[in-house]
Amino acid sequence: MNGLVTVAVVEDSPGADAHPSASELRYRLRQQSVLSDFGIEALRARELGPMLQRAAELCAEGMTARYAKFLERCPDRDALLVRAGVGWPEGVVGGVTIPADLGSPAGFAFKTGEPVISNHLENEERFRTPTFMAEAGIRRAINVVVEASGEKYGVLEVDSSDEGQFETADIAFMQGFANLIGVAIERQGAEARLAAAIEHQELLTREASHRVKNSLAMVSAMLNLQMHEDDDPRITRMLGDAQARIAAIALAHDRLWRGDRVGVVALDELVCGIVEGLAEQAEVDIPCIILAIEISADIAIPIGLVVTELVTNAIKYADGGIAVALGIEADEFVLTVDDRGPGMPAGFDIASASRDSLGMRMIASLSRQLKGAMSFEDADGGARAVLRFPDPRG
Repeated sequence: MNGLVTVAVVEDSPGADAHPSASELRYRLRQQSVLSDFGIEALRARELGPMLQRAAELCAEGMTARYAKFLERCPDRDALLVRAGVGWPEGVVGGVTIPADLGSPAGFAFKTGEPVISNHLENEERFRTPTFMAEAGIRRAINVVVEASGEKYGVLEVDSSDEGQFETADIAFMQGFANLIGVAIERQGAEARLAAAIEHQELLTREASHRVKNSLAMVSAMLNLQMHEDDDPRITRMLGDAQARIAAIALAHDRLWRGDRVGVVALDELVCGIVEGLAEQAEVDIPCIILAIEISADIAIPIGLVVTELVTNAIKYADGGIAVALGIEADEFVLTVDDRGPGMPAGFDIASASRDSLGMRMIASLSRQLKGAMSFEDADGGARAVLRFPDPRG
């Protein structure tokens, strides 16, 4: 095998046992610098094609060669595609394949898994020189295999049309590139699988929210029918309250599956949507000024339910002038519902009221869920409900 070098058959280079010269040391240090630069780029790379192209460019630079290429295994046949390269005429990169057999240095490296040096391609009896390489006058080649996830992915090759010798020490430099490429391919593959899994999970979450919203809308419609068939005002009121609560949760799920981010809703759209629905039913105008932020649905839904209860109570007992607002004061969210009604009953206590009113029990429970404090007070010729709770954005 004229000029063939593998790890099993090593061709001695002239002066191999002598101490390296100053120029040789500079050459090897330059290779280490180039390899280090590529390591940073490979670990940052997000796209495979540009990373492979950069590997070919830097590998050629480190070997002071004009030609380099990365040959990628073709998944549908036993061949290697020139996926990236430098120095080759137009049409070679991305358009030329060679058989992945033992008849070429790259094919031999790919099949055996061993690095190959061929310093005399013109005299080779075992290897054929691919046509595009012969046309470029390539005289010598060095090849290393790139593996990713335990499988051979391709071959990294540096070629030269100059006389000279690729040495066994060059294999270490080339193998360093091959190892970095393999790690980058594995990382990009893992990131792609993770992104696909997240996308699938988001799709399932959106579908679940859409189905929940539709189911709740159906329940709300059934309650509405029941309300119109029952003459008892107390039953009608209870069914109306239940319908409002269900509508609030349904609106939250509607925002969830329509939103850009899974599990997150726009607080102003949700709360003002709830208020608008309640105002339309009661045929009143209710101003709604809500902080325009996105928060987790786990926080937004309790806020929406509190607003539903407070606005529903204000509609029942106030003469009008209802307003809803939510802002930030000293790292706390402050929700207020004002009305122009008769004000709060003398000696009102939320704990006592909770024993007799489902709505008040829900308000107290939801306030605790938000780790907040609920208070009621007389204000501006009416009543004001104030809920303070920690900023849920942390």
